This record gives sequence, C-alpha cells and structure tokens, in this order.
Amino acid sequence: MKEINLKALAVTVVVGLIIWFIPVPEGVLPNAWHLLAIFLATIIGIIFKAASMGTMAMLGITMCAATQVLAPGDPVKSVANALSGFGNATIWLIGLAFFIARGFIKTGLGTRLAYYFIRLFGKGPLGLAYGLNTADLILAPAIPSNTARAGGVIYPIMKSIAVNMGSFPEKPETHRKIGAFLTLSSYNANMVTSVMFLTATASNPMAQKFAKDLGITITWTSWAIAALIPGLVCFILLPLCLYKFFPPELKKTKEAPAMAAAKLKEMGPITTKEWLMVATFIILLVLWIFGNLFSVDATTGALIGLCILLLTSVLTWEDVKSEKGAWDTIVWFSSLVMMGSYLNSLGFIGWFGQVIGKQIGTLSWGWAFPLIVLVYSYCHYMFASATAQAAAMYSVFLAVGISVGVPGTMLAIFLGAAATLMGCLTHYGHGPAPIFFGSTYVDMKDWWKHGFFISILFLAVWFGVGGLWWKVLGLW
Repeated sequence: MKEINLKALAVTVVVGLIIWFIPVPEGVLPNAWHLLAIFLATIIGIIFKAASMGTMAMLGITMCAATQVLAPGDPVKSVANALSGFGNATIWLIGLAFFIARGFIKTGLGTRLAYYFIRLFGKGPLGLAYGLNTADLILAPAIPSNTARAGGVIYPIMKSIAVNMGSFPEKPETHRKIGAFLTLSSYNANMVTSVMFLTATASNPMAQKFAKDLGITITWTSWAIAALIPGLVCFILLPLCLYKFFPPELKKTKEAPAMAAAKLKEMGPITTKEWLMVATFIILLVLWIFGNLFSVDATTGALIGLCILLLTSVLTWEDVKSEKGAWDTIVWFSSLVMMGSYLNSLGFIGWFGQVIGKQIGTLSWGWAFPLIVLVYSYCHYMFASATAQAAAMYSVFLAVGISVGVPGTMLAIFLGAAATLMGCLTHYGHGPAPIFFGSTYVDMKDWWKHGFFISILFLAVWFGVGGLWWKVLGLW
C-alpha cells in the first residue's frame, strides 16, 4: 500500500466522477465527454501521485475498456481500442531507444565522454559547465530518457567534481563554492538538450504523434533543424547567465582536468564493446537523419540498432528484460497516447479548439501565437513532467493555434519544446529535477527564483532567435 496515496486517489476518483456526470455540452459526443473524465482523472492521479504512473495508466486503460467509451455497445472492439496504444510505432521507438541507451551505460562510453570533455574544458567553472553540458548534448539523440541521461551519467560526475573542488552537500557553507552553479547549469542544460532532438526525451514523440493527428508531419530531421539554432543559443547563454547572476565562488578549477584524466586512465583504453557502441550510434544517426531516403522510419532504425547490439553481445536479452524504465514507459505512454488520440478522433479536441478559438478569434495569429505559448508554458507549474503536460494540454493548444491561423509546424515544435524547457521552473518540473535538487546544493527559494528567470531567457531566445530562424526555414 506504500505505493498508493489513498487521499490523492480519492480526490482523483471524485474529480473523474464530477466530470463524468456534468451535462454533456452541445456539440460533444457523450462517449467523448466520458473519455475526457477518465483522461483527466488519470492525469490528476499522476500529478498528485495517487499511485505510480504505470498503475494510473493501467487504471485508465481498464476504465476505457470497462465503460466502452471507445466503442459503445461493442465490448470486444472497446478492449481492442483501449489496448491500441501498444501498437503505436512512436511508443516503441521510445522503448527501443531506452534499450539502446543501456549500451552507453553498460559499456561506460557515456561516462568516458563526460570525463573527456571535462579534461578538455575543465580549467574553470564555465569550462566544467560546458564540458558536462556538451557530453549531455552528444548523448541526447540516443538516450531518450533525459532522467536516465542526467541521473545515470551527468549527475554522478557533476557531484564528484563538486566534492573534489571542496563543495560538500552536507556543508551548506560550501554549496556556493561550485556545487550550486554546476547543479543549476547541468539540470537546465539537460532541459535544453532534451528539446533539440526528437528522441532526446519521451514527451517529444508524444507531441509529434498528437501533431500528426492534426495533420502536421514532423520528422526527426525537421525537428532537429528547427530546434538547432534556438537550442544552441540557449545552450551557450545558460552557463554565462548563471555565471553572472548565480556565480560560483571558485573562479579556477585547475584540478578538474587532472581528476578527469586520472579517471580516464583508470578506465583504460576504449574497449571493443565501446567501439561497437560508437559504430551503432553512428548507424542510428544515419538511419534517423537519412532514413526517408531508404524508406526506413525511425522505429525501424531503432530496431536495427538494437539487433546490432544484441548480435554483437554489447547487450544481452537479460539487459533488455531488466530495463524496467523502458517497459514502464511503454505502458503509461501507451495509455496516455491512446486516450489523447481518441479524444481527437471522437471530436473533443476539435470542439474545444473551436470554443477557445472563438475567444481569441478576433486576434491575428501574430498576437495569438505568443499568448498561446505563454499560457501553455507557465501552466507547467501544475505539472511534474513534460509528458503529463503534453498529454493533457498539447493537442488542445495546438488545435486552438491552428484554428486562428498560426503556422502549424512552427507552433507544434514550439509547444513540444515548451513543456520540457519549462521544467526549469520548479524542483519537481521534470524527471531529472528531484535528482539534482536532492543534492541539496540549491535550496528551493533559489531554485524557483532562478528557474523563473531562466524560463524568461529560454522563451526570449525561442521567440526571438527561433522566430528568425523559422522565417529562414519558411515555417511562417
């Protein structure tokens, strides 16, 4: 029972029942409204942690099947529809990429990359920050769980560096020496790298799927190109801004490159399995970037990559079976995508978009665009993950924008990125946040204060630099 929060579960059930029995608005199908009740109850249960995300997802799937909201009067079809999310190629792309990510961790290649960049750039706090962040950036396309990437590779190294530089978690007076600066830099850089590639965090493919439901096709390459310039500008400016407004007391860290060199020496030469991992990574990038030329989609490319790792014994089937994060993601992701997709196909998203669209229908898309993005972005205070926000709000806000004439691809990518970028706002705003906040280097007041200013920086760059870049690309 430790996994179940009975009070939160009770609130979830009550909210779901209230929505269920509210009179169905004119223009909405009854089963679409009842699906909304199940969907919102599932999201609320996830936000308030009534139970684990997987448990809430299974409850949502079961309620959809049992109430037959997806196929009234046809129990067999209702069950099939409720389980249809498990047949979604995008969901399996994420699961497969989790398995591939295990290769980076198991072979030690991810850790080696991080130490390598610290050895190159680690003579000062800014160099250390850019070294850690560059390692994150290189790993981002191939490790779709930014929580795994940050928590399994970057955070342990960051903490090790901070301690070696005399910044100890148990001694608050030493936090500002360098630990606090590296904590905020590494965490928020992870938000930036997570939006630069479609496969860098789980919410991006969810946004891609919902956008496709509304007639907007986004490929791995088109996402990467659109996010390239605003992402790189945020990547460069973030450590500089933190160094100015949240500076470390240490201004030089001459010992860090030597420490990284010692760790690399301890690791020894690159192993055969690491070289195989590098080769597989290159093959994956080629398939993901140029797959359209060979009629190979991203999921097929991931399948090929996983098979290479299995056949070369870089990974074993036991590794695949034991990758709990992947199987957990497949389950809850399938549930949320299934309900989100059916809300759209049953007409609720279109209806809601029209209702909201009427409220801002007098605005030109040039005014509606920033209004939609800003409201969507700062709603993230209510969410503990980008995935939950994308599941609850993405389709609605995208539909509203399209209805008033906002260029669809531009808005789809911006909203997809915003849910993750706004993870900077709170200490619970994204999966890696509790890991970095748990280091105790940054207290809650500083986390929220600087998080808010970082959110302004991110949005300013994406609106300004991003807007100009998208004009060059012809997105508007």
